[in-house]
Order: sequence, then structure tokens, then C-alpha cells
Amino acid sequence: MRLTVLAVTLAAVALAAACRAGDAAQVAPAPGAPVETRPANAPDQQPAFPGQTRAPGVRTETAMSHTVIAAGLEHPWGLALLPDGRWLVTERPGRLRIISADGGISTPVAGLPAVDARGQGGLLDVVTGPDFGTDRMIYWSYAEARDGGNATSVARGRLSGDGSRVEGVQVIFRALPAYDGVLHFGSSLAFDPQGYLFITLGERSDAPMRPQAQDLASHMGKTIRIHADGSVPTDNPFADRAGALPEIWSLGHRNVQGVATQPGTGAVWTIEHGARGGDEVNLDRAGANYGWPAAAYGIEYRGGPINAGLTARAGTEQPVYYWDPVIAPGGATFYDGAMFAGWRGNLLVAGLKEKHIARLVIENGRVVGEERLLTGLGERVRDVAVGPDGAVWAITDEEDGKLVRLAVPR
Repeated sequence: MRLTVLAVTLAAVALAAACRAGDAAQVAPAPGAPVETRPANAPDQQPAFPGQTRAPGVRTETAMSHTVIAAGLEHPWGLALLPDGRWLVTERPGRLRIISADGGISTPVAGLPAVDARGQGGLLDVVTGPDFGTDRMIYWSYAEARDGGNATSVARGRLSGDGSRVEGVQVIFRALPAYDGVLHFGSSLAFDPQGYLFITLGERSDAPMRPQAQDLASHMGKTIRIHADGSVPTDNPFADRAGALPEIWSLGHRNVQGVATQPGTGAVWTIEHGARGGDEVNLDRAGANYGWPAAAYGIEYRGGPINAGLTARAGTEQPVYYWDPVIAPGGATFYDGAMFAGWRGNLLVAGLKEKHIARLVIENGRVVGEERLLTGLGERVRDVAVGPDGAVWAITDEEDGKLVRLAVPR
């Protein structure tokens, strides 16, 4: 049975008292030592440049604690802030909720199309449009059943004034081809400062599909760039190439579930699930090839090298950063708030497998420090966002998923 608004709010109050400790309790690494101490899955692989993996550990001296604001969510996936301080939260089975800052959970927002919620599929990310204040448009990605299988689609619609439904729903992008599988749909969404919508897509995981990450006639394993209405920008890197799908921004990705635009520069950064030892942070540039499956860090899940075990290949880009072992990254955001002034410009990455938020200190396009946050929660962190006051908010991908606030204690 779903929790009622009152029950969830009371649960948040009860849980808050039990969740005040542990967020700043990680053991500080020795000066210059990384926070990652587990043995690598691919110990013979060497980074292409210093700091590409196992960056020096850093530590926030400001006290912080987390509070569970809402619970009872079923595998929440995407998190987006509304102008009034409430949160849009997707649940993978196909429900979109609005959650207030004090933990009140709405009934499901009506009007969304059906989703294919098998495996890793379902209702995925959600973002507000760049003109939400005037048109109330929201955008969401989801696994859609198709002839021949399924694939990732993106739709938009107007959120009604009372938040009860979306109206005028349009599907503005459908990834091609459809495939009968349940893995690696991607898919994260972000608008850049110019109003372009970036969509990240997986290559569907199975061996027959992997090569499509390198195929410009397929959307699989790509980052996509479109206008808010679904039309294709004329300056996309492959818009005029015969045989290429014009929506493609970059290629050679495995399963990208995080995307964020960098304050100040507007640069697009993506976060990619690797195999065993190959999670990546990429500065996602127009027309760039990020290597999968021809070049990758880590090893196969079953053991053994990926293809020939190459970590570099002519014509492909190196990740800015990679994790070996993996953290299984989810969503990401750049910190630009006031509560933790020392974090300005840092990249916050949700960690599913390792159950934390990775704070990456970035200088001149390189990661120079890493900290693990929210370690006291002990749950799979799926997505992360920053609230109006600079507090960090996160959702956890669990049967009893939670909305959590990480902040300076009041």
C-alpha cells in the first residue's frame, strides 16, 4: 500500500532524528591519498594522464547532515525542481509525483503515456523547460514499447496549474532502432543555456547491439541534441552527413545516465556506466567519439578484456575521469549554491552501487579532488539536485525510495 501524505510526512520527521550523523564521518584520507582504496578490476591499465582516476581525497570541514523528507517511492529515477520549491519525481513503474519541501507526496500526475517498465526500462528522467515560468512545459524520457521491441522516447507537456496532470502531450524524440531488450536505455535530460535539449542514450547492452554505439545511422550509444520542440539544430555536427542521424551530438557511449551543463561555460558533461572498472565522466563535445566498445577502461562483467583491451584508440576521446572499481553512477549536477560555498563549480555525481554522492573538484577541465557524501544513508543514490538555498537533494533507487536533503544542520 502506498504511504499517505500524512504518513510520509510523519515518517520524515521520525527518520530525520535518526539520520543526523554519519554524513561527514568518512575517514579523511592521508594528504594526496585517494578516497578509493579497493583493488582495481584492471590493475594493469594505466590512466592516460595524472588524476584521470583515483583523484586525491578532499574533505568538507563544514558540518552537514541529511534528513529523509519523503519515503515510500517506488524506484524513483528523475528529480527536477519547480520554481515554487516543490520537486518533480519520477517513479520507474510510470508515475510522476510532486513532492513538497516538507514531504507531502501528490497523487500521480495524470496524462503521461504508457511506459515499458521491464528491466531497466520505465519512466526515467524529468526536467522543466527553459520557459516553464510562462508555458509550464515539462519534459520526460521513458522506455516506450514499439513494433520490434522498445526504445527510449522523450515527450513534453504542459503541467496544469494545480499540478494534477500534463496536457497537450507530444512525443518529440524517438530513439531508433527499436530492440527487444530490457537494458541500457540511458537516459538523462538537460537544457543548456541556449535552450537546446540534450538526451543521453545507452547502446542496449547486448553484444549484437554494442557496435551501434559507433554507427551514425543508429541513436544507440549517443548523446542527442535537439530544440525544445523536437526539431534538429542545423549546426549539429552530423546534420549534413549522408547516412547519419542528424540529432546525434556525440557517439561511442555505453550507458549514459547523467548529464549536466557547467555554469559559466555552458559545457555539457555526461556520466557513463562502464563495465567492471569503466565508469566515466566525459566533457561531451560536438562530433566527438568516446570510444565504446572499441576503447574502454575496465573489463567485461564476465571477466576478461573488452574487445582487445584497448583503453585508447585513434580518433576517440579519453574520459576526463573514470572509476575502477565502479560506483555505478546515476544523475549529476554542478553545484552553484550558497550553502557550501567551497563547492562552487564542483560536479556532484549520484552513486548507485557504492551508495553515496561523489563530489568532484574540477579545475581547468580536470578532476583534482574527490569526496564521498551522504555515506550515512546506505541507499542507492539515483539522482542529485541543488535546492534554492544551496542544500543538496537526492533520491534513492529502492523499493522504498526516499527524497533526502543534505544540508548544514539548522
